[in-house]
Amino acid sequence: TDLPRSPPAAAEPRHASPAAPRRLREKLRTAARMAGPPAHTAPGSRQQVQGGEGRAEPATGAPSARETRAPFRFDYQRFCRSLRHPVRGRRPSEDPETRARRMKIKEMMKFAWDNYKQYALGKNELRPLTKNGHIGNMFGGLRGATVVDALDTLYIMELEEEFQEAKKWVEKSFDLNVNGEASLFEVNIRYIGGLLAAYYLTGEEVFKSKALELGEKLLPAFNTPTGIPRGVINLGRQDTRSLLSPCSGMSWSWGWASAGSSILAEFGTLHLEFLHLSELSGNPVFAEKASTSQLGVMNIRKVLNRVEKPQGLYPNFLSPVTGNWVQHHVSIGGLGDSFYEYLIKSWLMSDKKDSEAKKMYDDALEAIEKHLVKKSAGGLTYIAEWRGGILDHKMGHLACFSGGMIALGAEHAGEERKQHYMDLAAEITNTCHESYARSDTKLGPEAFRFDAGSEAMATRLSERYYILRPEVVESYMYMWRLTHDPKYRQWGWEVVKALEKHCRVEAGFSGIRDVYTTTPTHDNMQQSFFLAETLKYLYLLFCEDDVLSLDDWVFNTEAHPLPINHTNFKA
Repeated sequence: TDLPRSPPAAAEPRHASPAAPRRLREKLRTAARMAGPPAHTAPGSRQQVQGGEGRAEPATGAPSARETRAPFRFDYQRFCRSLRHPVRGRRPSEDPETRARRMKIKEMMKFAWDNYKQYALGKNELRPLTKNGHIGNMFGGLRGATVVDALDTLYIMELEEEFQEAKKWVEKSFDLNVNGEASLFEVNIRYIGGLLAAYYLTGEEVFKSKALELGEKLLPAFNTPTGIPRGVINLGRQDTRSLLSPCSGMSWSWGWASAGSSILAEFGTLHLEFLHLSELSGNPVFAEKASTSQLGVMNIRKVLNRVEKPQGLYPNFLSPVTGNWVQHHVSIGGLGDSFYEYLIKSWLMSDKKDSEAKKMYDDALEAIEKHLVKKSAGGLTYIAEWRGGILDHKMGHLACFSGGMIALGAEHAGEERKQHYMDLAAEITNTCHESYARSDTKLGPEAFRFDAGSEAMATRLSERYYILRPEVVESYMYMWRLTHDPKYRQWGWEVVKALEKHCRVEAGFSGIRDVYTTTPTHDNMQQSFFLAETLKYLYLLFCEDDVLSLDDWVFNTEAHPLPINHTNFKA
């Protein structure tokens, strides 16, 4: 399986393990240490739910997503006219070096795609050393994760032929009639996010219809007493005649998750995609699931606002039965990360109308800064983890997205706080850069610590690996766009050179098992998020600001661009 283990697994999910949230990758590893050996496939080890134990039945005659969708039509042309910038920018004159670097990153994407297509098309990921495909157990029988994750990157990079190859696979071979255990989180961020972005960028109906059909298959996960979804959904076991019925599906919590709990970064990373599913279908059921009605993503916030937060912090484990915290472990990296990211991005995506999301973000960031942000003896700012009041002075690679997030939020803070948060974002991004600069390969480890005299370096063998993760270059991209300090482009180019030197192999790109040796062992896995995120963020770092402009788009946690809702596009 792809469960948490110490050395880098051959197939690490972007978010750590079978169900990992945005950065659930390390999350899962952390959780496994806390909860004992993983057992999510053992029959007695998970909280099995057929429908929703104890959940009040919805009103009779509640329409299914499919039933209400028929008469609705999304006006794609009107949507395109609402965009403030061309999707691929206007391409003014630019200096030759910047263009050459962007073209190099485009070549890397083509190389990664061509090898995936040759050796693994239809599988979820490429194993570049053995030149074959990998399926894994996160996606419940779904295939082609790399195809769907790569669609928008291929389009933005103007790799037209490769984009058409990917689109053809989705049209002809992407089968949603599968029966298996899937991570709600991973299916949402990679498949739903990738399909939604591809539709908004191109208007091709096949992407919209696949996204809506797959979105319906995820709804039974919300059938719990609180409406907080469980982490695992069986994509095949459902009665599609009544997707809101308590007996319409089967979901359960991860076996390793404490006391059958749901994970903050999983149930907190649905809002962006589910609101767009409602936008495109005309059916409010998706938005309700993601947000504050009785049913739904809105209900998730209602539960979170009701429960007491220790020191204003959000622990990582919540019971979907009682709506109470299961244990007080707080992390901005694994298990927590993308929950915070989706609060500020929900506000931005609403064209700054979702004031509830903004307040939740502001309050959470204030608590994080008060209790978790620390400065090392050497002057490096980092975000520690919190375990029932005791600090663990480490930062995961996953947490390195936070520099970009804080900068994005700072742009919209009050004038007196804006500079403060931009400074904090720059300091955290600098610390993450140091974790790269202090390694022999100039790539960063999975986690780095600030104890025992060590700063910004991994001190445990199990944390020395790099699996093509994007979070550090993601923050470089945001910091470049918001400050235009040339050092962020320089730092990004250092990553490009390190990837080429240490991760590029004959048939693709591979993660490495130890960033502190210049002759690293490869892990034989080209993660789908490398094409979705790492290469996209590097490419955008060397683009003009109007390419996927932040005026028009927010990126989901898999770097799939979703449009800001400037208006209502019902035809």
